[in-house]
Amino acid sequence: MTTLHPFDQALRLEAAGADRPGTWLGHSSPDYWNMVGPFGGTTAATALRAILLHPALLGEPVALTVNYAAALAEGPFSVTAKPVRTNRSTQHWTVALSQDDANGDAGVVMTATAVTAVRRETWSVNDTPMPAVALADASERLHFAAVAWTNRYDMRPVRGMVPQVWDGSGVDSLTQLWVRDDPPRPLDFPALAAMADVFYPRVWLRRATRVPAGTVSITTYFHADSRQLAECGEGFLLGQAKANAFRNGFFDQSAQLWSEAGVLLVTSTQIVYYKE
Repeated sequence: MTTLHPFDQALRLEAAGADRPGTWLGHSSPDYWNMVGPFGGTTAATALRAILLHPALLGEPVALTVNYAAALAEGPFSVTAKPVRTNRSTQHWTVALSQDDANGDAGVVMTATAVTAVRRETWSVNDTPMPAVALADASERLHFAAVAWTNRYDMRPVRGMVPQVWDGSGVDSLTQLWVRDDPPRPLDFPALAAMADVFYPRVWLRRATRVPAGTVSITTYFHADSRQLAECGEGFLLGQAKANAFRNGFFDQSAQLWSEAGVLLVTSTQIVYYKE
């Protein structure tokens, strides 16, 4: 019997039935638990998985926006993906993830929109080159004990790791690191969507002050096709993240992920709330 990778187990979905087309049933995973719910990257990946399982799917992911309406609780949930418009080469989607509350009433905890498309060979270039950094083997792996999901990634820091002293002495918000699934797993679109969210809140680094913070919405743009993802195999990706502004309880967080060969695979931007 083949054992599923923890990531595939976390994203395991079963069809809800013929009377609920486009709806799948899943269950939260303790392997990817965060402080008050699942790691947001796996929630985004679940939305994308529902789209990729849909029999009406056209093409491959180009863009995914996920809005976190509430924390997903431990237990079962349902996710519904609907193609709202299909053109010659693009397809537009809406997704909703729902979960019953203590009274048995279903409530939406995540909404998403996405675009998939049939990609064609055209003129292409990386206009944002991969930073020149030491290889992953030159850095030691980070180990976290506080939350489970961080143990599902092999993260090797280059710069900008979590402050060791919370003394308000931060000077910038830039982080660079190498990352891959643990155990290693061939890269695909759901894994890439999850890795776009592996960076801790930029406000912690900029302020060197640990304050409550959480993602409200994240948009991820996929620049690679499935062939380019397959070329990555189980290798590391180089990730970079920084913020542009912190103001009135919200900040943005932009990220890029490159393959070891220097191909820009994905970019993302999220808006994050924070408290004093």
